[in-house]
Amino acid sequence: MDNNIPSKEEFYEALSVRHGKDNQEKFRAATVAILGLGGLGSNVSICLARAGIGKLILIDFDKVDITNIHRQQYKLEQIGLEKTKALADNLSEINPFMEIETHQVKVNESNIHQLLNEADIVCEAFDNAKSKAMLVNYVLEHFPDKYIVSGSGMAGFNSANMISTKKLSKRFYLCGDGVSDVNLGIGLISSRVMACAAHEAHMVLRILMGETDA
Repeated sequence: MDNNIPSKEEFYEALSVRHGKDNQEKFRAATVAILGLGGLGSNVSICLARAGIGKLILIDFDKVDITNIHRQQYKLEQIGLEKTKALADNLSEINPFMEIETHQVKVNESNIHQLLNEADIVCEAFDNAKSKAMLVNYVLEHFPDKYIVSGSGMAGFNSANMISTKKLSKRFYLCGDGVSDVNLGIGLISSRVMACAAHEAHMVLRILMGETDA
């Protein structure tokens, strides 16, 4: 390929050396849906793109705003763009061989089934508590074969060591400290949000490997 970009074969061979061939084949065969492309979801997406996930389904209704730049994986030049489009462009620069499907919509109970039907794993990354609960409950009730990884509690300057991953049921995992909340007036700080996002992304990879303990 031009501009010194490696071939698809070279790209996945390099990842196989790092991850192991069997694991990489599992990552490459997987489809992961990410709902909410803010600080949590955009960083989860970056991690999974770098890991060589085969397909990401990106879902959000919002546009990039200047207040997003300090913690979300967007650029100043992308302010005003739909987050799905902006993030898809950024991910394609990292991993041009990954399939990306985008949906610029607000998720509700009338469209959620169609949006998530193809996904093997669902990553919840909403800001709104009611939306979080709706998504988790819907997946657990209507998709008994899917795993869902969710986030709760990542705000403020408290130690990142407080953030952990807990397995709450057979197919439901929760990442965060379970305490801090932006509604308490505590700001979202890039480094701590990224730590929680890394927990979500890492749990996705472990599940795909067949390691389902938190």
